[in-house]
Amino acid sequence: MDERLAHWLMERLNADARLIARRFGLRYKEIAAERTNVKRRYGVCFADGSIRIRLRHTLTGRSLKYSSLVNTLCHELAHLRHFNHGLRFRSFYRELLEYARGEGIYRPGLTPVAREPQAEPPVLRERTSPRAGGTQLSLF
Repeated sequence: MDERLAHWLMERLNADARLIARRFGLRYKEIAAERTNVKRRYGVCFADGSIRIRLRHTLTGRSLKYSSLVNTLCHELAHLRHFNHGLRFRSFYRELLEYARGEGIYRPGLTPVAREPQAEPPVLRERTSPRAGGTQLSLF
């Protein structure tokens, strides 16, 4: 993955994280890209409020779909309130996802429109999805 694309994805994730965290009164230290050699997890939240999110697919090295990154972001943000995977965590995680969906941040099930660009950050393209019943933005 191109480093400019990784930087662009992290800027976008950080902007979306600020919006979600503000809405739910969550405080975190930082959100950063996970090391490229991490293969067993999509994200991690540390007790100090630092969050790391894996941007790349482990086999292809290409970027993950933005909806997958947002899903991971919401999972890790939920750990800021519930540092476990219990019922309250799962309920809060679903609440974060639903808020992100309502704000147009979380758009699962999008069909890829184009492969990762070589030099420029990705361009959002509108795409009609019969399953979702309307026009959606697609990334990658």
